[in-house]
Amino acid sequence: MKKLSPLFDKNQIWSERIRNESPDFFPTLAAQQAPEYLWIGCSDSRVPANEIVDLLPGELFVHRNVSNLVVHTDMNCLSVLQYAVQVLKVKHVMVVGHYGCGGVKAALDTRSNGLIDNWLGHIRDVYYKHRQLVGEWQANEAQFDRMCELNVIEQAENVCNTTVMREAWARGQDVTVHGWIYGLQNGLITDLNFCVSGDDDVDAEYECALERVRRLAE
Repeated sequence: MKKLSPLFDKNQIWSERIRNESPDFFPTLAAQQAPEYLWIGCSDSRVPANEIVDLLPGELFVHRNVSNLVVHTDMNCLSVLQYAVQVLKVKHVMVVGHYGCGGVKAALDTRSNGLIDNWLGHIRDVYYKHRQLVGEWQANEAQFDRMCELNVIEQAENVCNTTVMREAWARGQDVTVHGWIYGLQNGLITDLNFCVSGDDDVDAEYECALERVRRLAE
């Protein structure tokens, strides 16, 4: 049996460092959770949510899955969204994808990947929806980037169309949905021009985000 002693050692060092820098940090953190943000991102180990936006534990509520999908039958994702919006009262929901996403690449590959192909089918749906914009799949870098962006836009729109968000906006709750993408090559986030604060904004912001992709694809 192999125990992960190095990780326990790192944990102890990290804990001691935080307590030395801020003695009240852990007692304060344990007493409450009041983040203003929900991050829906990819499970990729190269995309650490808190570190990317330089927020401390307790400042960012996080849900991650392969390729940052928001599926209307995924009770895990929907439960996180409901808790974040209705209980924590977050002000912002960010769907954050990243360039070079392995899930997007695998979704459009002709090879079989086993069980995960059922999950990645949602990304293939995005491709077929926007096939005229993306073009016949050649797996080149430009197409790959556009598909990663389109996937974020579609998932952000899916968030807006959940009962959680529609009900929140109907009761006048101040919460905004954003579509962002992260660059592995430079560590920077790009706003995909999707920023929705109510039902009336969804269609216009969706078209605004798609127009940005069209310009880049030209």
